[in-house]
Amino acid sequence: MQSTLNSCQLPVVRLPRQSAFATAGSQGTSLYLRVLRNVLLAAYCLCQIPTVQAQSTKYTTTDKKAIKLYESGAECMRLRKWDCAESGLKKAAAADPRFIEPRIYLGEMYEQRGMPKEAMAMYAEVVAVNPGYFPPATLHLAELELSQGMYAEARKHFAMAKELDRDPQRKQRAIKGMANADFAEHAVRQPVPFEPINLGPGVNSKEPEYFPCVTADDSTLMFTRLIPDERSSYGKQEDFFVSHRTPDGAWGAAQPITSVNTVDNEGAGTLTPDGRFIVFTKCAGMDGTYGKGVKGMGSCDLFISRRMGDRWTKPENLGPPVNTANWESQPSMGSDGRTLYFIRATKGAGGQKNMDIYVTRLGDEGAFGTPERLGDNVNTPGQEESVQIHPDGKTLYFSSDGHPGMGGLDIYMSRMQEDGTWGQALNLGYPINTGGDENSLLVSADGRLAYFASDREGGFGDLDLYGFELYPEARPLAVSYIRGKVTDKATGRPLEADVELFGLANGKLATAAYSDPVTGEFLVCLPRGFDYALNASAEGYLFFSKNYSVVQSETAKPLDLDVRLERIEKGGKIELRNIFFETASYALLPASTVELEKLVKLMKSNVEMRIEVGGHTDNVGKDAANQVLSEQRANAVRSFLMDHGIAGDRIVAKGYGATTPVATNDTDEGRALNRRTEVTVL
Repeated sequence: MQSTLNSCQLPVVRLPRQSAFATAGSQGTSLYLRVLRNVLLAAYCLCQIPTVQAQSTKYTTTDKKAIKLYESGAECMRLRKWDCAESGLKKAAAADPRFIEPRIYLGEMYEQRGMPKEAMAMYAEVVAVNPGYFPPATLHLAELELSQGMYAEARKHFAMAKELDRDPQRKQRAIKGMANADFAEHAVRQPVPFEPINLGPGVNSKEPEYFPCVTADDSTLMFTRLIPDERSSYGKQEDFFVSHRTPDGAWGAAQPITSVNTVDNEGAGTLTPDGRFIVFTKCAGMDGTYGKGVKGMGSCDLFISRRMGDRWTKPENLGPPVNTANWESQPSMGSDGRTLYFIRATKGAGGQKNMDIYVTRLGDEGAFGTPERLGDNVNTPGQEESVQIHPDGKTLYFSSDGHPGMGGLDIYMSRMQEDGTWGQALNLGYPINTGGDENSLLVSADGRLAYFASDREGGFGDLDLYGFELYPEARPLAVSYIRGKVTDKATGRPLEADVELFGLANGKLATAAYSDPVTGEFLVCLPRGFDYALNASAEGYLFFSKNYSVVQSETAKPLDLDVRLERIEKGGKIELRNIFFETASYALLPASTVELEKLVKLMKSNVEMRIEVGGHTDNVGKDAANQVLSEQRANAVRSFLMDHGIAGDRIVAKGYGATTPVATNDTDEGRALNRRTEVTVL
């Protein structure tokens, strides 16, 4: 499994509808990094080898013909003329079986060109002749053996490199390599279930496809495709494409998102579960701009676009403190709509790029706070990439080469602990992880399916997108969703509304979203096995209130909801379905606080509004007792409002007992509906 360096995840976004972020433009991520990686590898190749000397006495041979052939091949290598370099260096090596320099160069060249067997053969000859002459050759040999599944050989050469090499960074690589060889040998003996299935021709093409995103209902797939484009500085560029699931379960023909895509790169996108927001990465081009001379914060920044009906808004730069002069990429928004995870790359020792996972949170004022680096159970001195915070808000998936693994980048998961820290990273195991680089894993909302990119045999060409069933131990908490539509109760017109769900047990915001201003539709993800209070509100309207129990069963169907809001006018009513009292008492339970504070806010925003608070009971018990209880409960709500700054002359409390049922009193469900608190606009 291989992939490039960006990521695409599954979140619910919670961002300002009218953003104040500065606008910027262009150039994506993974192609940029792929080119950069090749340039850096070529530079490494030329810098690490012992310097070519003019005097033959400095070489490991005295054969003048061999030296001449070597110098000719080395010059071709410098000019990246591979055929010429290979020919000269192979002849130089053949001329003297103990001539080390051409063998080092050949090993580097084969490694750079993705020819591991040939590279290992050259490094093995270097080690056989004189392992102390160029210690990095032993380390490279060990790393290649690890990637090829030769674990015993790799461990032997890592141990040799540890003793031979005095460079502290390479010595540390050798120590880590020994741990990886031990881990990989054990993992191969205990493989995890893994049966990937190609997503088909509607999604995959002869071009590379990667970084998949799916909506919570598994109906819409967004991904990045690398396409040829003569207008681009690199001759290729990345664009976003979207595919919709057809009635037969297949993925339909993917279409580009034309209002977001540009001639430059768009990559590393995170699509919200309702498919209405994209947060993604743009990287500056060779001229240091994002296209048309627009400057960004750094080499790569995070941008956002919102879908309104079928139209996407112009992407906007998220700005500071999220974006900096460093490299920000691979975003993943939490389902609470307030936490954004992403990758930030900073320059470390020797100019090496350190890539770590950061998190920032949206404040009440609508701005992101200063990002914080995740702890050492997740981040390492190595590279972390492709972060996904699952909609359960508790499970993090990411790629890393810093934890014990198969070699290269492996995929890991970490679970949030009770104190909010992240637990020890768990390697997803073999054959999900291999000796190559694995990243850009996406786990669906229900936790059963995982998507990834791979160039394995049998695909449509280069990287294709695949799906597989994730084994139970690696799954997140079960998540369901509520899908609905917000309309004006009188006219049926779709409304843009603020939809919030709070956990009834703790009163904390669980997730939030905005309904689409064109269609009124919304979708929010919720972990299963909990009770939630839902509030939907729009300016000029009374808010909507309801509560739900999202059952734990994996077979439970998602909820569909019709939310009809009433305008704030005389006679308008709200059923406060999230006001709770102790049994046979008028004492308010703590779970009522969120709803009551919502009512306080509504009253303060509409200073001329007067209301009646009506208490209602079921028909269990004596009528007189029910009447008294309903009056007491109405007055308890009135008292709360007054304690929070609402004048008493704006609130009338009235008890109705069991005289105005809205459902039958013959069932538990009906009686529960009849036990209610209503607000009527006077």
